[in-house]
Amino acid sequence: MKFRQVAATILISAATAFGSIFVYSKYFQPRQEGVFQNGSQTVPVNYANYMPGTAGNNNLTPPTDFSEAARIGTPGVVHIKTKINPKQLPSNIQKRRSLLEEFFGEQFEDEGSRRRYYSPGQMASGSGVLISDDGFIVTNNHVVDDADEISVTLSSNKTYTAKVIGTDPNTDLAVIKIESKGLPYLLYGNSDDVQVGQWVLAVGYPLNLETTVTAGIVSAKSRAIGINTRNRRSAIESFIQTDAAVNQGNSGGALINTAGELIGINAAIASPTGAYAGYSYAIPVNLVKKVVNDLMKFGNVQRAYLGIEYMNPNTMSEKELEAAGMSRDLAGIKVLNVPATGAAAAAGIKEGDIITKINGVKTSSIPELMEQISRYKPGDKVSVNYLRNNKEYTASAILKNLDGNTDIVKPSVLDYLGAEFSSLNTRYSKEMGIEGGVVVTTINSGLIKKQTNMKPGFVILKAGSAKTTNVDALKNALQGKDKVRLEGFYANDQYSNILYYDLDLSNSVDF
Repeated sequence: MKFRQVAATILISAATAFGSIFVYSKYFQPRQEGVFQNGSQTVPVNYANYMPGTAGNNNLTPPTDFSEAARIGTPGVVHIKTKINPKQLPSNIQKRRSLLEEFFGEQFEDEGSRRRYYSPGQMASGSGVLISDDGFIVTNNHVVDDADEISVTLSSNKTYTAKVIGTDPNTDLAVIKIESKGLPYLLYGNSDDVQVGQWVLAVGYPLNLETTVTAGIVSAKSRAIGINTRNRRSAIESFIQTDAAVNQGNSGGALINTAGELIGINAAIASPTGAYAGYSYAIPVNLVKKVVNDLMKFGNVQRAYLGIEYMNPNTMSEKELEAAGMSRDLAGIKVLNVPATGAAAAAGIKEGDIITKINGVKTSSIPELMEQISRYKPGDKVSVNYLRNNKEYTASAILKNLDGNTDIVKPSVLDYLGAEFSSLNTRYSKEMGIEGGVVVTTINSGLIKKQTNMKPGFVILKAGSAKTTNVDALKNALQGKDKVRLEGFYANDQYSNILYYDLDLSNSVDF
């Protein structure tokens, strides 16, 4: 009897222990993650960054020494100094004549009473990147904008005089050249391979210091901050955002990866004070390559257009989004209109379609779409993925230029004026009682800014003796001219005073 009681007690204890272990292991013990054997590595199967067979996972440990990248990068970055000479600006000449002129003629005009306007001389400093051993340098357009003299100092302290090869205010890029051979230069990287969180270095000459290297990580891609679009309707912004320290003078310098490859041109900072406050922005090198090649080959950028109209969800109110059938988290670009002469219309894309990819690259935001299209020239064929009624389609589109064809666009006299123009609309022309005119919508860098004190909003009625009823008429009136007088008025001038601006075109180029 005693034996039976002992045996029963043992059995009950064993069952209880087994049950306790089972319950604890199932409900209370921390669960162990599954693992996946990857060679000698043991990687959790739910590790988000584990992508078998892809590059970049061989060494997940970030570098702690950037000396090799700095050694490669610093010789190819140069110090650019510019000088703008003082200039006398012509004062506006009003058509309404003074009393002396009315009564006695122009010979009695009081010359001594005319005001003379001067723009003061300026000196500035920036950076640039050597891209060839024979002296071609890429920098920001705003670094060399309107400069009368440009000097370039290498890391070896040798100084050269540089000349401008071409500029593109739309991307804020410029190419300049010095006469030398056997120079160190940076190799192009691939900005498409750049990842958020990746280590990068900014190399330049901030605050007039000698070569300076700072390190940070990529904090965002395809960022638009509105710095280029403030003055140009066709500006392109798709910046690489980093937290590498960048200050005034870094503009035009290099953003490199840890292999010393050029992945961007530093262009701007986000700051309430004008000094570095946490973020800087670089133009991705894949866009830089296209712009540089066009400037060197054609003298201007051969810009391609898909031919769609769209709206940016981030700038729309909730009511506007609802009316357009859009949302802020839309993973694509909704097409609002398709001009009949554009590439998109020829490819079968329609209003309401949502463009998701260009040549297989996701375009979930407008900056991403702009960057992808801007890498191509008119006549290039691209594949376009789009959604229609929640079904995905792929179309082949042949990109066109702004004129709606695939011809090479040669530089015109209007390019050298450094402004954007639009034809005066018919309704306003009728209200003013004029045949037409050309509105100067923006003024950037060029002859108008250098030689006059013209402001945006000026309506050009004549160039010399030729009427300028539209943009094409203005272009034709300026072709082949050495000097010309622009006649017009400011649209916001309630008295509609007629003003004149004299331009000297002789030192630009042959058109």
